[in-house]
Amino acid sequence: MTEQLRLMAVHAHPDDESSKGAATMAKYVSEGVDVHVVTCTGGERGSILNPKLQGDKYIEEHIHEVRRKEMEEAREILGVKQDWLGFVDSGLPEGDPLPPLPEGCFALEDVDHAAGALVRQIRSFRPQVITTYDENGGYPHPDHIMTHKISMVAFDGAADAEKYPEDEFGPVFQPSKLYYNQGFNRPRTEALHYAMIERGLESPYADWLKRFDEFDRVERTLTTHVPCAEFFEIRDKALVAHATQIDPDGGWFRVPMEIQKEVWPTEEYELAKSLVDTSLPEDDLFAGVRHNA
Repeated sequence: MTEQLRLMAVHAHPDDESSKGAATMAKYVSEGVDVHVVTCTGGERGSILNPKLQGDKYIEEHIHEVRRKEMEEAREILGVKQDWLGFVDSGLPEGDPLPPLPEGCFALEDVDHAAGALVRQIRSFRPQVITTYDENGGYPHPDHIMTHKISMVAFDGAADAEKYPEDEFGPVFQPSKLYYNQGFNRPRTEALHYAMIERGLESPYADWLKRFDEFDRVERTLTTHVPCAEFFEIRDKALVAHATQIDPDGGWFRVPMEIQKEVWPTEEYELAKSLVDTSLPEDDLFAGVRHNA
């Protein structure tokens, strides 16, 4: 190879990088790939989900600062680079009807304008491969959906000097492949659920499977299964670093590690765009790129 392989993972909030594709990133870091996480918002409106930290006045009053520190720790654990786009968390609206989104939040930004911030990152880092969310955001959080929108615009826009002039956004660059994270897929959920039941253990996924049925969710095409079981422990350590969001005694960790590695030793992706030839299914996000690098 004559060129360094580079992977960019675009996420909505701090903690998303550790719950979606973290073991994949750690695997590629171990292989010498340059991995860069781009975090669109600071997670300022995220709820404190760890019951052990709820009611902590300092955390409540300094949530933005706390979440930045959590991100720093997770970044070190994963061995990745990381930058903030600087947009403001939109929060997750609740109620019927849903309340309007707060003024100035990420989800209300002009898509082309917001994508420009990501174009700068892409042109600076020059990744051959980008991962992001599908059009549903993985789940319908407004920031996840907006992350999808700007990622799609920026993938093409990074090579468009007319739309994003080089004197303002840097020299043009065209990434080769774009993937959607699909780690929370039904086949994986069912496999782990039934593996727990067969071993006489309580599965944390019974409610997940009910929600799959209730929402009549369209099954995605899983084009790429990346083997990364030996990095599951690093993934979990990075998750726990986001202490305000992750309860170390919660459902994330109820499936024993040996069962996870035996039953489902991969992380899954959906190839959304490719400018290189590749053969599906894949086991490598850089399939078709390594030969050209």
